[in-house]
Amino acid sequence: MKTANALLATQALTLRAGTRTLVENLTQCFGAGEIWCVAGANGAGKTTLIATLAGLRAPAAGHVEIDGMALRDWKPVQLAQRRALMPQDVRDAFSASVLDIVLLNRYPHLAGWGWDSDEDRAAAHAALAQLGLEAFAARDVLSLSGGERQRVALAAVLCQAAPLLLLDEPLAHLDLHHQIACLEALRQWVRVDARSVVLSCHDLNLARRYATHALLLDGRGGCWAGPVRDVLTAERASEAFGHPLTLIRDGPHEALVPALGHAAFSLHTDAAHER
Repeated sequence: MKTANALLATQALTLRAGTRTLVENLTQCFGAGEIWCVAGANGAGKTTLIATLAGLRAPAAGHVEIDGMALRDWKPVQLAQRRALMPQDVRDAFSASVLDIVLLNRYPHLAGWGWDSDEDRAAAHAALAQLGLEAFAARDVLSLSGGERQRVALAAVLCQAAPLLLLDEPLAHLDLHHQIACLEALRQWVRVDARSVVLSCHDLNLARRYATHALLLDGRGGCWAGPVRDVLTAERASEAFGHPLTLIRDGPHEALVPALGHAAFSLHTDAAHER
């Protein structure tokens, strides 16, 4: 597979957790202008995959490339200028203003004595504004709710100004209004220059609406990858999640919803997985 124009690529990537194979022999390119949703049931390997793509976890086999170069060949600061990671659990160990928390992600761009510049502060304010958080700049991060802290974490990775964002459950703790606002912000962000987003998400309908592509993990090493509406189908999602789903339509709108007869389906899929 050609990787010359890909921001991110995997080459024969295999991931394991103990004796379980989560992803096997995945070769895939993630290009500029694309928003990829990593989907799958709990324990399917979404967090493991994103950590591996970020270079925080070694694969069992294969490798990851950014800009056509293997992760192992990147220097840490240069890598941080090219990819930003938002982990699933964001915890604050000390009191600090929201602005200062966002400014921490400017570290890869600091020079000289390491003090943030007017440009860095402008980037932080711009990132907060993208998510409607301008009024939060002076707030103590420890005073925020879980949803507010999640939005601040997303602002921080936007502030890092890396063209590749790896986001592990960025919509967690958010109500529907803020989920959509964050996805709209990512959609606008990815349209500038050569940028790409890979995020994990449990809401298949939001993924079908905002992602351009999807990577659906079945939890047994297999996966489907491609344009989002080709991957997140009722048939494939039912198999991956072990629960029957059906696609309903209302004019131009579509939604995946639970189907009837799920008890029989679950017994059938559980028996199939045991074989």
